[in-house]
Amino acid sequence: MKGCAGLFYAFEPPQDQNYDEFMVEVEVRSAHNVLEACARTETMERVVFTSSVAAVVWKENHKLGMDFDERDWSEPNFCRKFKLWHALAKTQAEKTAWALAMDRGVEMASVNAGLVVGPDTSLASPYLKGAPEMYEDGVLVTVDLNFLADAHLAVFETPSAYGRYLCFNRAVCRPEDAVKLAQMLSHASPCPHPSDELRVIQQRIQNKKLNKVMVEFAAGTHLEG
Repeated sequence: MKGCAGLFYAFEPPQDQNYDEFMVEVEVRSAHNVLEACARTETMERVVFTSSVAAVVWKENHKLGMDFDERDWSEPNFCRKFKLWHALAKTQAEKTAWALAMDRGVEMASVNAGLVVGPDTSLASPYLKGAPEMYEDGVLVTVDLNFLADAHLAVFETPSAYGRYLCFNRAVCRPEDAVKLAQMLSHASPCPHPSDELRVIQQRIQNKKLNKVMVEFAAGTHLEG
């Protein structure tokens, strides 16, 4: 990393590896090693750490009616109890990265992405473990690849950007939205909408912080002052 001024970090396990307790350890170790390398790179100005909404929404009291935002963290014990290994890995890895960044003075921001929707996304995505519960709780959100890339760039280029940013551009809150998502991920032919298609789930997760940064970045005002 010698000479690098910035780093965009993301972790994906090998395609033949499923998320389990071992993969949690691998992801945490990877995050630690990368942040340690960044701390030793004198030219490093900023790290944008790709995390997940899964590191935010899994909590014992997640049905108490409060909206989720960047201040929320998934609870490790809750994740272990229900074998939410992907969520646990993202939570522990991000916490490890933040601890090291703050201890070693690395300037970092994290982008906590919803389900990334792209040509390679399928129903086998580990993010979807617990998807029915996320849907019922109003926190099942997705993000297009282009939007995710723009979010990373905006966070990296905005000097005042710091902390966590929830990143999604679509909330799945209606039965027809859930059906469309399932069809897209499974590449299935259209099927009738469920009979309760008028039922709307209240969205309970916010991304106002990221939206503000992206608006400022698009307008060029992130460089003012």
